[in-house]
Amino acid sequence: MSHGSSKASWTAVLVCLAGILIGGIALIPAPNWVLFTIGAVMTLLAGPIGLIMSRAGLGAERAPGHGRTEQGVDEHRSTLD
Repeated sequence: MSHGSSKASWTAVLVCLAGILIGGIALIPAPNWVLFTIGAVMTLLAGPIGLIMSRAGLGAERAPGHGRTEQGVDEHRSTLD
């Protein structure tokens, strides 16, 4: 079992961590707001980057029995929820 490890997820995590690191360093000792904004934008773009890479085929496969079925509902959920 891969626990969702994929190129898409690792790229998203690393971009997010790099953005947090850049944003944090930008606040020491005197705030550099341009560098902080670059870090914040990187952090916010990490999710869409991972999603785009996942949809491009670089994400992990769904585990059997999880997700949508032909009827469009998750087979583990009751339709009365």
